[in-house]
Amino acid sequence: MIRPVVRVWSRENCLLCDELLEALGPLLARHGLVPEVRDVDSDPLARRRYGLKVPVVEVDGELACYGQLDPVAVEELLRRG
Repeated sequence: MIRPVVRVWSRENCLLCDELLEALGPLLARHGLVPEVRDVDSDPLARRRYGLKVPVVEVDGELACYGQLDPVAVEELLRRG
């Protein structure tokens, strides 16, 4: 079984990013997953796409939520995977 990739785009010194990651942890743990955290400022394409929207959660490359955690949207995408 292939596990979905959950990527969180964040940036340094971002309180919202820290809060989202803290809330996302238990949700992903129930699925045996950990997030792949990427710095949006280190990737020009991601910075153009998500620059002011961080934190951003993607599941297998599909946008799940941004700004704050939407656990229902994340769960829905995880079930699709």
